[in-house]
Amino acid sequence: MPNTHSAIKRLKQSQKRRMHNRIAKKIIRTYTKRTLAAVAAGEFEKAEADFRFTIAKIDKAGARRILHPNTAARRKSRLTRVYMAALAKAKGQSS
Repeated sequence: MPNTHSAIKRLKQSQKRRMHNRIAKKIIRTYTKRTLAAVAAGEFEKAEADFRFTIAKIDKAGARRILHPNTAARRKSRLTRVYMAALAKAKGQSS
């Protein structure tokens, strides 16, 4: 346990930041899964909306150092690759 007033304050601040960061990471994971599920189900309108939201959240988390910037770039790349491949496959089948 912290003994000084400044240490108590730092503990409170770090706990608050940790919860904020955990929530941001959870949102990213949730929307990534939603995007992949919508792509797998062939719901491309919903998938596109979720995809755009997820990419925006990943960008913001990388900029704020909630995620390491390279981790953010890697996650965006992987999600984009899966999304674009599914779109190409769907367009190929519909033609």
